[in-house]
Amino acid sequence: MSEYANDVLVSAEWVEDHLDEFQSDDSSYRLVEVDVDTEAYGDGHAPGAIGFNWETQLQDQTRRDLLDQSDFESLLGEHGIANDSTVVLYGDNSNWFAAYTYWQFKYYGHDDVRLLDGGRDYWLDNDYPLTDEEPSFAAVEYTAGEPNESIRAYRSDVEAAIGDGVPLVDVRSPEEFSGELLAPPGLQETAQRGGHIPGASNVSWAAVVQDDGRFKSRDDLEALYGAEDINGDGDVIAYCRIGERSSIAWFALHELLGYEEAVNYDGSWTEWGNLVDAPIETGN
Repeated sequence: MSEYANDVLVSAEWVEDHLDEFQSDDSSYRLVEVDVDTEAYGDGHAPGAIGFNWETQLQDQTRRDLLDQSDFESLLGEHGIANDSTVVLYGDNSNWFAAYTYWQFKYYGHDDVRLLDGGRDYWLDNDYPLTDEEPSFAAVEYTAGEPNESIRAYRSDVEAAIGDGVPLVDVRSPEEFSGELLAPPGLQETAQRGGHIPGASNVSWAAVVQDDGRFKSRDDLEALYGAEDINGDGDVIAYCRIGERSSIAWFALHELLGYEEAVNYDGSWTEWGNLVDAPIETGN
C-alpha cells in the first residue's frame, strides 16, 4: 500500500485485521461492497460487508441523480451505519462505484469514510476471507449534512469552465473521447452524440491505478496530472459517462493529492452528450 493518504485509503490487510469489528452489531465500523451487479456479492464477499446496489439503492431512478438527503439518511440508518461509523467501501473495477459512493458520502458530510485499496478484485485475487452470509445490523438514526456543493460540478459550471479555460479531465477510454464509441463495450449507450467537451484532456481512470487495481504512488499521480498542467493550482473538473469512473479521478486528485478545488461532474457525458446545441469536439 502507498505510504500516503492512510486516512482515506486502507489496505486489504487493514480490513482483514478489523473483520471482527466489521461483523459486530456495534456501529463503530461498517464495511460496504458497492456494485451495479450484486450477484457477485451473493457469490461471496468480505465477512461483515453490507451489499449496496449503486443503481437501485444509491441513485434516484426518476431524476437520474443522487439520492436526496432524506433517502440517503434512511438507507444508511436502515443498514446500521451511524454518523460516527468508520465506513470502508469497496467494489469491482478498481472501485468505480465504490469511489462514486465515497464521493456521495462526502457530499452529505460523512466524516470517516475510506476506500479499500484495490477493491473487490484485489481482495479475491489475494485470497482474503469470503462468505455468502449477508449481515443484519440493528437500525440506527443517521443525520446527513447539508450537501457539500464544493465537490460537485453542474452543467452551468462546465459551460463556464469552457470559457474560462478551467482544466477538464475526461477519464473515459480514447475511443469514447474521440467519439468512436458512446460507451464501454457491453454497457448501455446513454448519449445521442459522441466526442468530448471542448478543451478536455483525456487522462483515463485506469492510468491512476496499478495493474493490481491499487492506486499509484503520489509521485506517479503528480506526474500523470502534471503532464496536463494540473498541479492543484486552481479548479479542475473530472467527468466520464455517468460519473463513476470520474469519481476515481476525483478521489485521486482531491483526496490523495489534496487538490481541494477538484470537482466531479456526475452528469458527465450522459447529460452533455444529450444536450441540444452543447459544444463538443471529436477526435483525439
